[in-house]
Amino acid sequence: MKEPWIRRRILWDKLFKAVIILLTFCSILPMLFILFFITSKGISVINWRFLTHLPKPVGEMGGGISNAIIGTFILIGIATAFSVPIGMLVGIFLSEDRRGRLASLTRLCVETLQGIPSIVIGIIAYIWFVVSTGSFSALSGGVALGLMMLPVIITATEETLKLIPESLREASLALGVSYPRTILKVILPAGISGILTGILLSLARVAGETAPLLFTAFGSPFMGLNILKPINSLPLMIFNYATSPYPEWHTLAWGASFILIVLVLGLNLFTKVVTKRWKVQF
Repeated sequence: MKEPWIRRRILWDKLFKAVIILLTFCSILPMLFILFFITSKGISVINWRFLTHLPKPVGEMGGGISNAIIGTFILIGIATAFSVPIGMLVGIFLSEDRRGRLASLTRLCVETLQGIPSIVIGIIAYIWFVVSTGSFSALSGGVALGLMMLPVIITATEETLKLIPESLREASLALGVSYPRTILKVILPAGISGILTGILLSLARVAGETAPLLFTAFGSPFMGLNILKPINSLPLMIFNYATSPYPEWHTLAWGASFILIVLVLGLNLFTKVVTKRWKVQF
């Protein structure tokens, strides 16, 4: 027969597990409700014409969101081209110079940038580009999104490179390899999994941002490929159509919301795959 204290410990253990399962379920329940609601409202709109046609004028039925889909990828591409090189270089610097004053100041700036609201970043990009050039543009929107991606990429690069054993660096230097070549050919390839994870997570974060684009990309009902002109995107289209008084635009907004959710979920799943398949064992 079990002692009373053993029975109490088993009871508390089962109770603790039940509480953990309940809290876990409560944390994912809102996400499941959101996914179910958006899917039920938006999936009925999805068809080939919806994905390949331009929006129709007010009062006409039908239309699509092809300009918003292409615009979203253009903005993400500009943001990636702007943030990835800078973010990786700053992350390498912080991982190599861990105690310097400049490194400490840089970390403080990165943490501050990560806490700045997205709408403030949009206003900054508006002053830098829109006011100076006199026109809204995809370039200004991409730079605004790139500024939001920078802290995630820098932190991921720094923390990943810190985990790489010093023996790899010492072995490379002992063989006569120069310091820059050691960083590019040994250290970076060893941490490529963590760096790519940070890049993909930052992309998933900014893919659904609307506030910075209101001040920069502005939106356009046409198919825009010129990065110096206004451009549409899925978050912008959802915002404009959902706040409009036209029922047919509300339907398009639900469909665009479903496409955006699929895009963000796809980026997160791809991040998991990259992390598992490219993980380097030390």
